[in-house]
Amino acid sequence: MATFKDLEDSLKNFIIQEQSDAHNVRTANIAKYNNLKIWLDLTKYPMPHFFVRISISEAVFTLNDCAKINGGLGYEERFVYKWFGRIGIKDKLKELWSSAQTERGRTEEREET
Repeated sequence: MATFKDLEDSLKNFIIQEQSDAHNVRTANIAKYNNLKIWLDLTKYPMPHFFVRISISEAVFTLNDCAKINGGLGYEERFVYKWFGRIGIKDKLKELWSSAQTERGRTEEREET
């Protein structure tokens, strides 16, 4: 099963590669993406979703179709949409969502007993 670190590295590498292919970009600011973060928060929104933080910008997207729920990433948002469309990314995010729900259910069961 994929981890959040795997997905973070995947998105970071994808953005850097996309920017290196652009004709108007001389060098990608690789350091900017060292703090890229992807996570889930089951308590924030009822539908399956994921958060992406790049530098000081943050946005929330649905797992179904990558529709933005809240926030914004500026021009880098387009890279998240393209990355989400790659083979396997949606499935990996859904696996993490399911795993988080299962773990949350176990935690709630332990608290009840």
